[in-house]
Amino acid sequence: MPFASSLRTSSTSAAPPRPRWRRTAPTSRASGVTWKSASAPSPCPLRGWLAALTRTHAAPSVARKLAAVRAFFRFLRRQGHVTQSPAELLASPKVRRPLPTFVSPAGAAAVVEAPAGDDAGALRDRALLELLYGSGLRVSEACGLDLVALDLPARQARVLGKGSKERVVPLGGPAAEALDAYLARRGELVRGADPGAVFLTARGRRMGPRAVQRLVQKAGALGAGRADLHPHALRHSCATHMLDGGADLRAIQELLGHASLSTTQRYTHVSVEHLLQVYDRAHPLARRERSK
Repeated sequence: MPFASSLRTSSTSAAPPRPRWRRTAPTSRASGVTWKSASAPSPCPLRGWLAALTRTHAAPSVARKLAAVRAFFRFLRRQGHVTQSPAELLASPKVRRPLPTFVSPAGAAAVVEAPAGDDAGALRDRALLELLYGSGLRVSEACGLDLVALDLPARQARVLGKGSKERVVPLGGPAAEALDAYLARRGELVRGADPGAVFLTARGRRMGPRAVQRLVQKAGALGAGRADLHPHALRHSCATHMLDGGADLRAIQELLGHASLSTTQRYTHVSVEHLLQVYDRAHPLARRERSK
């Protein structure tokens, strides 16, 4: 079975998607790595290939290409062509994950309040933005929300997160009020296509991620002057503002549905202002300055 076919049929392959592998192979040949010599594999050609890549590619691209090569040699081992993989002896480059963008509390409020009007579409947009920021939902979770998952009297909702893991998220007062106002007019959008979906398009279909992205970009431009705003920035802003307000990191982890606390730590950085406030309260030198 060719390697490309194995990527298409294997669900457990660690290699990147097929188009990315096709971009990796020509680069490998150009750098002097030939798979015909794989019967006697050595890490030396691969080290030269990686050295050449680091001069022209960013660390994430190098790491992705190395992952593809490792998957290729695992394929060769399964086929019996080699007994060991030289790619396993190579260390992946360290990839620094940039912090996601966020907005200030005032900016987030302006974004949420950007949709104007009292028609069904405007009320829907307001309720959706309230959920993204107020409850920290992912785009997929907001789009997949069904009417049966809402419990407005208890101010909570059941959402389906990554890995089909279900969790219950609280609905703040503004989010519950916005949802209540929208649901009172939601019938105007029902066309029979997705009657159980909470958020419907003008054609009565369940809203998709692209539509939500366009909504957030438009609201970001109108409310906060941020046309580059994306839905995940509202989720990150929710966690950041909760952390600044004194919320426990574990509670934020449960709210966001993160499996690992380290993921929560990446998405919830402490603002400089909050750090200065903590410093002023706790550091002896700061207390000494206030006593003068």
